[in-house]
Amino acid sequence: MALKNLDDLLGEGVSGRLVLVRSDLNVPLDGQTITDDGRVRAAVPTIKKLAEAGAKVVVTAHLGRPKGEPDPKFSLSPVATRLSELLGADVALAGDLVGESAKATVGALADGQVALLENVRFDARETSKVESERAELAAELAALVPGGAFVSDGFGVVHRKQASVYEIARALPAYAGGLVLAEVEVLKKLTDELSRPYVVVLGGAKVSDKLGVIANLLSKVDRLLIGGGMAYTFLKAQGHEVGQSLLQADQLDQVKGFLVEAEKRGVDLVLPVDFLAADDFKPDADIKIVDADAIPADRQGLDIGPKTRELFAGKLADAKTVFWNGPMGVFEFEAFSGGTRAVAEALVASSAFTVVGGGDSAAAVRQLGLPEDGFSHISTGGGASLEYLEGKELPGVSVLEESK
Repeated sequence: MALKNLDDLLGEGVSGRLVLVRSDLNVPLDGQTITDDGRVRAAVPTIKKLAEAGAKVVVTAHLGRPKGEPDPKFSLSPVATRLSELLGADVALAGDLVGESAKATVGALADGQVALLENVRFDARETSKVESERAELAAELAALVPGGAFVSDGFGVVHRKQASVYEIARALPAYAGGLVLAEVEVLKKLTDELSRPYVVVLGGAKVSDKLGVIANLLSKVDRLLIGGGMAYTFLKAQGHEVGQSLLQADQLDQVKGFLVEAEKRGVDLVLPVDFLAADDFKPDADIKIVDADAIPADRQGLDIGPKTRELFAGKLADAKTVFWNGPMGVFEFEAFSGGTRAVAEALVASSAFTVVGGGDSAAAVRQLGLPEDGFSHISTGGGASLEYLEGKELPGVSVLEESK
């Protein structure tokens, strides 16, 4: 079923109408400084289109993981400032979510103006496991925009059954924002409309975070490249020692099963052949380049080595579709960013349909100064992308399909 979307809403006319937009503005902060504004920039086009069409736009979003009550360090204040800069117009920040400040702030909006409600997770009902509690908050959010509509544009949260994502879409006429629509269309290209060879590159710290997606992908991919911290559990499962490297010993049986399944299905499961082995977890650690089967007992692998970078680039060269999620090493330390850079550069050089699966991978692309337009798509939702590829339903998308 086609999703009702932003263009449908704009076609109905929104001038003078209140529109509640759920954006994903969950940005990393250093104190009050946003260190990566990618998600704020991604939220701008939908908000701007509505404002330019004369809507009174009310944005709701979360930041961090407050414990269901107001916490100044998770205030959306820095986001409101950055959003104002990007929109070129003041964005009023309400002092609360659905209280007196929110009502006054929304009530004061003129046509084409934008307000931001305070962190939706300051209210414990947002993430409550009890549906009636979430529905109660959704009803209060809906009451802020009488006669209004809801636009779901926070792809990073559509895998969550939360009040501002799921229940609100039942409380108001609901539409997919441009960002959510684009993300869903990209995911369909990774599942229903595949061009092969299909290569998936997975990295990041823990194999346990990606068990479901690996299990599902083994029936779909031609090649699976494993890097990052999760690679050491695979190497251990093959009988290699990994020194002080990150290891999830409780996942060894599961990983051995993946290795057997990959072989049975003819999937080329590619592991690193060398590493940068450090004497400590620090930016200026002493480094030795070692083969994957020769990691010293007193060292830890913090990045894939030069032979692996070349191997991975070769395995990506003829791909027609690539999905990448998770860095190849501790890219935050410059000395251990080379593996992640090598994978990213191989994707930029590729003629394949290339998707960066959000999270740390997207942050790495920006931190390493790589051209964002060198990739077909950089997702704003790592968790949502992975759950979709795992074969799970995304509640925040399926509820939009129900909306009339």
